Amino acid sequence: MFSALKKKSQLLFIGLFLCGSGLLAQNALAKSDTEKLGDALAVLIPAVGLGTTFFYEDGDDGTIQFVESLVTSQVMTFGLKKAINKTRPNGECCDSFPSGHSSVAFMGASFIQKRYGWAYGIPAYLGASLVAYSRVHSDKHYTEDVVAGAAIGIISSYIFTKPYKGFHVTALASNGVYGINITKNW
Repeated sequence: MFSALKKKSQLLFIGLFLCGSGLLAQNALAKSDTEKLGDALAVLIPAVGLGTTFFYEDGDDGTIQFVESLVTSQVMTFGLKKAINKTRPNGECCDSFPSGHSSVAFMGASFIQKRYGWAYGIPAYLGASLVAYSRVHSDKHYTEDVVAGAAIGIISSYIFTKPYKGFHVTALASNGVYGINITKNW
């Protein structure tokens, strides 16, 4: 039964990715190349993170952790957008703070890094940084908007994401005790 569900999830993921790619291509006609690249990476980075849970992992732990991270980051991002109601630098009304593109890109990048390690996380973070840059460059956001979006995305992934097999090293600081915590998933 799980195998059939996993197969359906994979097909759904592929379908959603292809639909999203088509929408990006249509929307890209009036935008600068930097903004187009940022838009594409804002979809691609989390799609790769989610895709790895379907195609690379056994079980559904990674998929659940990804969805928890994504939902948390997006609820926080859009809640703050509505509560703060900040005008964008290009004069368009509202929803500037925080950046949703940065939030979702950094959520995906930090999910990849926390789940699979820095070897995969560094390129993902570089891509997410380009997303943030593209939002400021295209006058859609101020710097503080993308920094807040990035923080929301990173924090949401760090709350829910656990490493997938292998060693995981984290800093330890509590009640005046400092050190390194090393864990191994089997």
